[in-house]
Amino acid sequence: MRPPVDHAAAPVVRSAAPRPRLPEWLRLRLPDSESYGRTRALLAELNLHTVCESARCPNHWECWSRGTATFMIAGDRCTRACGFCAVTTAKPLPLDPDEPARVAEAAHRMRLRHVVITAVARDDLRDGGAEHFRRTIEAVRARLPAAVIEVLVPDFNDQDEAIDTVLAARPHIFNHNLETVRRLTPRVRSRATYDRSLSVLRKARARSGSQLWTKSGLMLGLGETEEELLEALGDLRAVGCDLLTLGQYLQPTLRHLPVVEFVSPERFARLGELARGMGFAHVASGPLVRSSYHADDFVPPSG
Repeated sequence: MRPPVDHAAAPVVRSAAPRPRLPEWLRLRLPDSESYGRTRALLAELNLHTVCESARCPNHWECWSRGTATFMIAGDRCTRACGFCAVTTAKPLPLDPDEPARVAEAAHRMRLRHVVITAVARDDLRDGGAEHFRRTIEAVRARLPAAVIEVLVPDFNDQDEAIDTVLAARPHIFNHNLETVRRLTPRVRSRATYDRSLSVLRKARARSGSQLWTKSGLMLGLGETEEELLEALGDLRAVGCDLLTLGQYLQPTLRHLPVVEFVSPERFARLGELARGMGFAHVASGPLVRSSYHADDFVPPSG
Protein backbone atom coordinates (compact mmCIF):
# COMPACT_ATOMS: atom_id res chain seq x y z
CA MET A 1 0.00 0.00 0.00
CA ARG A 2 1.39 3.38 -0.96
CA PRO A 3 2.05 5.81 1.90
CA PRO A 4 -0.12 8.94 1.78
CA VAL A 5 1.33 12.16 0.49
CA ASP A 6 1.28 14.71 3.29
CA HIS A 7 1.99 18.20 2.00
CA ALA A 8 1.04 19.75 5.34
CA ALA A 9 3.46 17.78 7.51
CA ALA A 10 5.81 20.74 7.87
CA PRO A 11 3.89 24.05 8.07
CA VAL A 12 4.96 26.90 5.82
CA VAL A 13 7.12 29.31 7.77
CA ARG A 14 6.53 32.98 7.17
CA SER A 15 9.21 35.29 8.49
CA ALA A 16 7.94 38.65 9.71
CA ALA A 17 11.36 40.25 9.51
CA PRO A 18 13.48 40.76 6.38
CA ARG A 19 16.37 38.40 5.88
CA PRO A 20 19.50 39.54 7.73
CA ARG A 21 22.41 40.96 5.80
CA LEU A 22 24.90 38.31 4.79
CA PRO A 23 28.31 38.43 6.43
CA GLU A 24 31.28 39.15 4.21
CA TRP A 25 32.32 35.50 3.91
CA LEU A 26 28.96 34.60 2.30
CA ARG A 27 28.95 37.33 -0.34
CA LEU A 28 29.74 35.82 -3.69
CA ARG A 29 31.08 37.39 -6.83
CA LEU A 30 29.32 35.93 -9.85
CA PRO A 31 31.82 34.50 -12.35
CA ASP A 32 31.88 35.56 -15.96
CA SER A 33 32.64 32.35 -17.78
CA GLU A 34 31.95 30.80 -21.16
CA SER A 35 31.91 27.42 -19.42
CA TYR A 36 28.90 28.52 -17.34
CA GLY A 37 26.98 29.31 -20.51
CA ARG A 38 27.92 25.99 -22.11
CA THR A 39 26.77 24.05 -19.05
CA ARG A 40 23.48 25.91 -18.92
CA ALA A 41 22.87 25.40 -22.64
CA LEU A 42 23.61 21.67 -22.43
CA LEU A 43 21.22 21.13 -19.52
CA ALA A 44 18.53 23.07 -21.36
CA GLU A 45 19.12 21.13 -24.58
CA LEU A 46 18.73 17.81 -22.80
CA ASN A 47 15.81 19.05 -20.68
CA LEU A 48 17.44 18.13 -17.38
CA HIS A 49 16.80 19.45 -13.90
CA THR A 50 19.57 20.21 -11.41
CA VAL A 51 19.43 20.69 -7.68
CA CYS A 52 21.73 23.63 -8.36
CA GLU A 53 18.82 25.65 -9.76
CA SER A 54 15.81 24.05 -8.09
CA ALA A 55 17.25 24.37 -4.58
CA ARG A 56 18.78 27.81 -5.31
CA CYS A 57 22.26 26.63 -4.40
CA PRO A 58 24.58 29.61 -3.83
CA ASN A 59 27.43 27.77 -5.55
CA HIS A 60 25.76 26.94 -8.84
CA TRP A 61 27.53 29.77 -10.68
CA GLU A 62 30.91 28.40 -9.62
CA CYS A 63 30.05 24.75 -10.27
CA TRP A 64 28.57 25.39 -13.71
CA SER A 65 31.59 27.50 -14.57
CA ARG A 66 33.73 24.48 -13.66
CA GLY A 67 31.60 22.37 -15.99
CA THR A 68 29.94 20.38 -13.20
CA ALA A 69 26.36 20.05 -11.99
CA THR A 70 24.27 17.85 -9.72
CA PHE A 71 21.56 16.10 -11.71
CA MET A 72 18.09 16.00 -10.12
CA ILE A 73 16.00 13.16 -11.50
CA ALA A 74 12.33 12.21 -11.16
CA GLY A 75 11.14 15.72 -11.97
CA ASP A 76 11.34 19.04 -10.14
CA ARG A 77 8.20 18.66 -8.01
CA CYS A 78 8.64 17.25 -4.51
CA THR A 79 5.96 15.53 -2.44
CA ARG A 80 7.36 17.01 0.76
CA ALA A 81 7.45 20.58 2.03
CA CYS A 82 10.57 20.91 4.16
CA GLY A 83 10.99 24.22 5.92
CA PHE A 84 14.50 24.78 4.56
CA CYS A 85 14.19 23.69 0.93
CA ALA A 86 13.42 25.81 -2.14
CA VAL A 87 12.41 22.88 -4.36
CA THR A 88 8.76 23.21 -5.43
CA THR A 89 6.17 21.16 -3.53
CA ALA A 90 3.43 20.04 -5.93
CA LYS A 91 1.73 17.02 -7.42
CA PRO A 92 4.51 15.27 -9.38
CA LEU A 93 4.39 14.44 -13.05
CA PRO A 94 4.90 10.86 -14.31
CA LEU A 95 8.50 9.67 -14.49
CA ASP A 96 10.28 10.31 -17.78
CA PRO A 97 11.59 6.95 -19.04
CA ASP A 98 14.18 8.66 -21.25
CA GLU A 99 15.66 10.74 -18.43
CA PRO A 100 18.36 8.22 -17.38
CA ALA A 101 19.78 8.19 -20.92
CA ARG A 102 19.79 12.01 -21.07
CA VAL A 103 21.59 12.26 -17.72
CA ALA A 104 24.19 9.81 -19.04
CA GLU A 105 24.55 11.82 -22.24
CA ALA A 106 25.06 15.06 -20.30
CA ALA A 107 27.62 13.46 -17.99
CA HIS A 108 29.47 12.08 -21.03
CA ARG A 109 29.50 15.39 -22.88
CA MET A 110 30.61 17.23 -19.72
CA ARG A 111 33.42 14.66 -19.30
CA LEU A 112 32.62 14.24 -15.63
CA ARG A 113 34.92 12.16 -13.44
CA HIS A 114 32.48 12.30 -10.53
CA VAL A 115 28.74 12.20 -11.25
CA VAL A 116 26.27 13.20 -8.53
CA ILE A 117 22.63 12.16 -8.95
CA THR A 118 19.90 13.26 -6.58
CA ALA A 119 16.10 13.38 -6.75
CA VAL A 120 13.02 14.95 -5.28
CA ALA A 121 11.06 12.89 -2.77
CA ARG A 122 8.46 10.84 -4.62
CA ASP A 123 6.12 9.49 -1.94
CA ASP A 124 3.52 9.02 -4.68
CA LEU A 125 5.52 6.10 -6.08
CA ARG A 126 5.49 2.68 -4.47
CA ASP A 127 9.32 2.50 -4.49
CA GLY A 128 9.91 6.22 -3.96
CA GLY A 129 11.71 6.40 -7.31
CA ALA A 130 14.36 3.79 -6.45
CA GLU A 131 14.07 1.95 -9.78
CA HIS A 132 14.54 5.27 -11.60
CA PHE A 133 17.74 5.78 -9.61
CA ARG A 134 18.91 2.30 -10.58
CA ARG A 135 18.28 2.91 -14.28
CA THR A 136 20.08 6.27 -14.14
CA ILE A 137 23.14 4.84 -12.38
CA GLU A 138 23.38 2.03 -14.92
CA ALA A 139 22.98 4.42 -17.86
CA VAL A 140 25.76 6.67 -16.55
CA ARG A 141 28.07 3.74 -15.93
CA ALA A 142 27.52 2.47 -19.47
CA ARG A 143 28.65 5.83 -20.89
CA LEU A 144 31.34 6.62 -18.30
CA PRO A 145 32.62 3.34 -16.87
CA ALA A 146 35.53 5.00 -15.05
CA ALA A 147 33.49 7.73 -13.35
CA VAL A 148 32.75 7.76 -9.63
CA ILE A 149 28.96 7.68 -9.18
CA GLU A 150 27.46 9.30 -6.09
CA VAL A 151 23.77 9.24 -5.27
CA LEU A 152 22.02 11.57 -2.84
CA VAL A 153 18.78 9.79 -2.06
CA PRO A 154 15.58 10.57 -0.16
CA ASP A 155 14.68 8.28 2.72
CA PHE A 156 12.35 6.03 0.63
CA ASN A 157 10.28 5.77 3.83
CA ASP A 158 13.02 3.35 4.96
CA GLN A 159 11.74 0.61 2.65
CA ASP A 160 14.27 -2.22 2.40
CA GLU A 161 13.32 -3.09 -1.17
CA ALA A 162 13.84 0.50 -2.37
CA ILE A 163 17.22 0.81 -0.65
CA ASP A 164 18.31 -2.55 -2.07
CA THR A 165 17.24 -1.49 -5.57
CA VAL A 166 19.59 1.50 -5.49
CA LEU A 167 22.42 -0.51 -3.95
CA ALA A 168 22.04 -3.20 -6.63
CA ALA A 169 23.22 -0.64 -9.21
CA ARG A 170 26.52 -0.36 -7.26
CA PRO A 171 27.01 3.38 -6.78
CA HIS A 172 30.37 4.24 -5.26
CA ILE A 173 28.92 6.70 -2.71
CA PHE A 174 25.49 6.50 -1.05
CA ASN A 175 24.53 9.86 0.42
CA HIS A 176 21.48 10.59 2.56
CA ASN A 177 21.40 13.81 4.53
CA LEU A 178 20.51 13.94 8.20
CA GLU A 179 20.09 17.71 7.60
CA THR A 180 19.85 18.81 11.24
CA VAL A 181 19.97 17.70 14.87
CA ARG A 182 17.33 15.51 16.50
CA ARG A 183 15.49 18.33 18.34
CA LEU A 184 15.04 20.46 15.24
CA THR A 185 14.11 17.68 12.79
CA PRO A 186 10.29 17.88 13.21
CA ARG A 187 10.36 21.61 12.42
CA VAL A 188 12.95 21.49 9.63
CA ARG A 189 12.03 18.34 7.69
CA SER A 190 8.66 17.33 6.23
CA ARG A 191 7.64 13.74 7.08
CA ALA A 192 11.27 12.70 7.54
CA THR A 193 12.47 11.58 10.94
CA TYR A 194 15.90 11.62 12.52
CA ASP A 195 15.91 7.91 13.34
CA ARG A 196 14.60 6.92 9.90
CA SER A 197 17.48 8.71 8.21
CA LEU A 198 19.97 6.95 10.47
CA SER A 199 18.27 3.66 9.63
CA VAL A 200 18.65 4.26 5.88
CA LEU A 201 22.38 4.88 6.30
CA ARG A 202 22.75 1.88 8.60
CA LYS A 203 21.07 -0.42 6.08
CA ALA A 204 23.18 0.89 3.20
CA ARG A 205 26.34 0.15 5.15
CA ALA A 206 25.19 -3.27 6.37
CA ARG A 207 24.09 -4.43 2.92
CA SER A 208 27.20 -3.24 1.05
CA GLY A 209 30.04 -3.43 3.55
CA SER A 210 33.38 -2.07 2.36
CA GLN A 211 32.19 -1.90 -1.26
CA LEU A 212 30.33 1.36 -0.58
CA TRP A 213 31.10 4.72 0.99
CA THR A 214 28.23 6.25 2.94
CA LYS A 215 27.84 9.99 3.31
CA SER A 216 25.63 12.50 5.09
CA GLY A 217 25.41 16.21 5.75
CA LEU A 218 23.99 18.77 8.13
CA MET A 219 23.09 22.43 7.87
CA LEU A 220 24.27 24.77 10.60
CA GLY A 221 22.68 28.00 11.76
CA LEU A 222 19.15 26.72 12.43
CA GLY A 223 19.46 27.05 16.21
CA GLU A 224 21.33 23.83 17.04
CA THR A 225 23.78 23.77 19.93
CA GLU A 226 27.29 22.41 19.54
CA GLU A 227 26.45 19.62 21.97
CA GLU A 228 23.50 18.61 19.78
CA LEU A 229 25.64 18.75 16.66
CA LEU A 230 28.34 16.53 18.15
CA GLU A 231 25.65 14.10 19.27
CA ALA A 232 24.38 13.95 15.67
CA LEU A 233 27.90 13.32 14.36
CA GLY A 234 28.31 10.54 16.89
CA ASP A 235 25.03 9.00 15.74
CA LEU A 236 26.26 9.10 12.13
CA ARG A 237 29.51 7.39 13.05
CA ALA A 238 27.55 4.77 15.00
CA VAL A 239 25.74 3.71 11.80
CA GLY A 240 29.00 3.58 9.85
CA CYS A 241 28.81 6.89 7.98
CA ASP A 242 32.16 7.58 6.29
CA LEU A 243 31.89 11.01 4.68
CA LEU A 244 30.48 14.26 6.06
CA THR A 245 29.50 17.71 4.86
CA LEU A 246 28.76 20.67 7.13
CA GLY A 247 27.47 23.91 5.63
CA GLN A 248 25.63 27.11 6.48
CA TYR A 249 21.84 27.16 6.15
CA LEU A 250 20.67 30.09 4.01
CA GLN A 251 17.01 31.09 3.90
CA PRO A 252 15.81 30.70 0.28
CA THR A 253 12.74 32.95 0.67
CA LEU A 254 10.78 34.63 3.46
CA ARG A 255 8.45 31.63 3.41
CA HIS A 256 11.24 29.40 4.69
CA LEU A 257 12.82 28.96 8.10
CA PRO A 258 14.85 31.99 9.20
CA VAL A 259 18.58 31.83 9.82
CA VAL A 260 19.27 31.82 13.55
CA GLU A 261 23.05 32.19 13.30
CA PHE A 262 25.74 32.76 10.70
CA VAL A 263 28.53 30.38 11.67
CA SER A 264 32.02 31.76 11.12
CA PRO A 265 34.54 30.06 8.82
CA GLU A 266 36.82 29.57 11.84
CA ARG A 267 34.14 27.64 13.71
CA PHE A 268 33.42 25.53 10.65
CA ALA A 269 37.13 24.68 10.45
CA ARG A 270 37.18 23.68 14.12
CA LEU A 271 34.06 21.52 13.74
CA GLY A 272 35.63 19.86 10.73
CA GLU A 273 38.66 18.94 12.79
CA LEU A 274 36.44 17.54 15.55
CA ALA A 275 34.59 15.43 12.98
CA ARG A 276 37.84 14.05 11.56
CA GLY A 277 38.86 13.17 15.08
CA MET A 278 35.64 11.17 15.42
CA GLY A 279 36.70 8.96 12.51
CA PHE A 280 35.06 10.39 9.38
CA ALA A 281 37.25 9.51 6.41
CA HIS A 282 36.59 12.79 4.62
CA VAL A 283 35.00 16.01 5.90
CA ALA A 284 34.01 19.13 4.01
CA SER A 285 33.12 21.87 6.48
CA GLY A 286 32.57 25.50 5.55
CA PRO A 287 29.90 28.17 5.11
CA LEU A 288 29.33 27.44 1.42
CA VAL A 289 29.70 23.65 1.60
CA ARG A 290 26.73 21.71 0.24
CA SER A 291 26.17 17.98 -0.19
CA SER A 292 27.73 17.84 -3.64
CA TYR A 293 29.95 20.94 -3.57
CA HIS A 294 33.39 19.85 -4.84
CA ALA A 295 32.24 16.28 -4.32
CA ASP A 296 35.14 15.12 -6.49
CA ASP A 297 37.59 16.24 -3.80
CA PHE A 298 37.02 12.78 -2.31
CA VAL A 299 38.37 10.02 -4.53
CA PRO A 300 37.48 6.51 -3.32
CA PRO A 301 40.62 4.37 -3.10
CA SER A 302 40.86 1.85 -5.92
CA GLY A 303 40.45 -1.78 -5.09
